[in-house]
Amino acid sequence: MNMNNMKNILSIAVLLAGLGLMTTCQHPDPLTPSVVRMGINSVTVSFADGTGSFTAETPETGNEIVVYIPYFFPENSENRVTEEMTRRMRIRANLDNNVTVSPPLLYMDMTQSNRVTVTDAQKVKKEYVIRGEIRRSNACFIEDFTISAKRVSGIINESEKLISLPMFDTSEPLLAELRLSPHATVSPDPRVTPLDWSVEQQLTVTAHDGATQSVYTVKLDIPEKLPFGIRTGSARIMFAKQLRADLGIAVNHLTGGIAVTDEYVILNTRGENSVFIDSKTGEKLGGFDGRGVKGHLRNYYATAHRAGNVLICNLAQNDGTFKVWRLKSMTGDTELYIDWPDNTEDGIGRKISVQGDIDEDAIITAPLYGAANQRFARWVVVGGELTSQEPEIIVMSGLERGWTTNADLVYTSGSDLNADYFVASYSDNTFAWVNGQTHQVRRKLAEIERNFVPNAVDFIEFNNAKYATLNWVNGFTWGSADVVWLLDVSSEADFTGDLAGTNCPAVVWQTPRDTYGAKAIQPVVENANITGDVALSVSADGYYLYLYFMFTNGFVVGVQFDFIDM
Repeated sequence: MNMNNMKNILSIAVLLAGLGLMTTCQHPDPLTPSVVRMGINSVTVSFADGTGSFTAETPETGNEIVVYIPYFFPENSENRVTEEMTRRMRIRANLDNNVTVSPPLLYMDMTQSNRVTVTDAQKVKKEYVIRGEIRRSNACFIEDFTISAKRVSGIINESEKLISLPMFDTSEPLLAELRLSPHATVSPDPRVTPLDWSVEQQLTVTAHDGATQSVYTVKLDIPEKLPFGIRTGSARIMFAKQLRADLGIAVNHLTGGIAVTDEYVILNTRGENSVFIDSKTGEKLGGFDGRGVKGHLRNYYATAHRAGNVLICNLAQNDGTFKVWRLKSMTGDTELYIDWPDNTEDGIGRKISVQGDIDEDAIITAPLYGAANQRFARWVVVGGELTSQEPEIIVMSGLERGWTTNADLVYTSGSDLNADYFVASYSDNTFAWVNGQTHQVRRKLAEIERNFVPNAVDFIEFNNAKYATLNWVNGFTWGSADVVWLLDVSSEADFTGDLAGTNCPAVVWQTPRDTYGAKAIQPVVENANITGDVALSVSADGYYLYLYFMFTNGFVVGVQFDFIDM
């Protein structure tokens, strides 16, 4: 084999190993696994600046590969894709082993028919024609449906095109809020014309191509639900927003936390106005100036409890004594809630968790970072009153290396001080289930690679099951991390194995690696503080479980799960 052929094969191997993920207007999806055809399995093109990822598989018959390029990009924007934009596009191919393509794939004019010759491992040659086509979307889905006046979310059974409204009383027509496929239309449009939902209504959704339609039936109904846990396959990405491009957060590595309420996701950016977005659509709604709680070390981290109060804390001792402020609404003022002046030994404030409702009963925890690790501060709320400004210092055991500046923990109860809790920590690099009576680790998952950082954890109960979520963060270029997991922790026996592999029975959902972190956005701005956050919540009507997560300098994402038996 001559050197030129060797270079070609090596180049193709690199292309295959580095093949990315398809990107839609809302979230990237994994590419369909490779299948063997005639050496070339699929072709993906991107714009010259590296944005976009549009894939076409090789046809079973014929030799024409047509890559459909959306009419708008991003698809939910008003940015028209022009023919000029497609005259020079980056091109990649998913190839079988020992396959060569001539001429080599790098850039193509997708307005033209480009001829390539593929030579497989048996030296059999086949010619393909590759071209692009700008096409209007044929997507015609109702992705979300809500009767805001009644705080009722429609339960969408996509396979039957049925939207069930958990029963409510109405004596007058009401408007509905919908999220449609990008650039689709609906008739009648209940966003502008109130409809009588006490009788069945039919809504016709027409795709942007003007030809493809779906007809949804909306009716009052209480659908059957599963007796336990979430429905397999119900995960739906509600939104995936880039912090910089979509939300205008330009401060590098300082967006370290999210606070989730029923209506909002608040992104806390240190020393800057926080941004709050719609918790169902990701739409930017405004900024929060801190109401006097703003500074590089002052609004260091934020979280929220189930009833919607936001807690904002500083980083102590760097910013003096440890303080936690409470925010009851986005239009209200902050009030000092915790002021702990006696903490002189440890750092505190990189993470704070609250389980329960601080207007009723709650447990608030914050890891301590010092020479003596595996320690955290615990405050207790009973009947809406903080029992003491002075926390109890809890010492746990069972982590071989403890933690340094990255650790998070959350209780499984808002009132039982003997309840178990979960700990994600670095440098121990494990996810641990801790006995709340002895504060000794019950179980922990296998240690992860030392360069990846477990940074955040949350816990919630939903439909008789118990769920925990955590993240791994990759701050620099240490390989593939930046991933989030959802685990069913109803059974201690399932809490075993390795998150990096496929042998952890508790895992029910996870993100593809490096899809939503800082490395997924060009140009890459490194997540130098190695930070991010996760949060779980349940819809007001109890039908949906929501998972929210954020990677600093990457994306903020909302995912919906349900328990509907369908």
